[in-house]
Amino acid sequence: MPASFRDHDALLLVDLQNDFLPGGSLAVAEGDAVLPVLNRWIEAAERAGTPVIATRDWHPPDHVSFEAQGGPWPPHCVAGTEGAAFHPALALPDDAVIVSKATEPEAEAYSGFDGTDLAAMLRELGVRRLWVGGLATDYCVRASALDAAEAGFEVALIPGGHRGIAESTSDEALRDMEAAGVRT
Repeated sequence: MPASFRDHDALLLVDLQNDFLPGGSLAVAEGDAVLPVLNRWIEAAERAGTPVIATRDWHPPDHVSFEAQGGPWPPHCVAGTEGAAFHPALALPDDAVIVSKATEPEAEAYSGFDGTDLAAMLRELGVRRLWVGGLATDYCVRASALDAAEAGFEVALIPGGHRGIAESTSDEALRDMEAAGVRT
């Protein structure tokens, strides 16, 4: 069950895009299991008037992270493609704030805070605590949660609301986040 949202909370949903879900070019195994959990949190956020923010990879076709450019990943989340779209089962509200990241060909960005105005926007909204869920625990969720904590926000992961690529790297990511004060 979602926690009770307080004033100054926000919900941060990380990279719930088709390419990261089963059938996508860089799918997280059982990544779709987080969708019902996060939809319940979205519904609770809407009832409470809590801001909902969704990050997305929005890569150019020649992005530095792609294997063809020497990066570690297959092409994924190319801006404007079906793979870059949010999964249709994700119940994003119409007023959700969308933050696009990794939009420059030569710059990688795992965190929703990297190269965006997310921190400033959250401060403008008066946000103090972020509830974070999405994909993948060991990459973009980790980076976003760590950057949020470093920016001075209280950060908590949503129980059952995130999945990682590998158990060992996800466990390491959880330890890193806990060490930074993120509630896991």
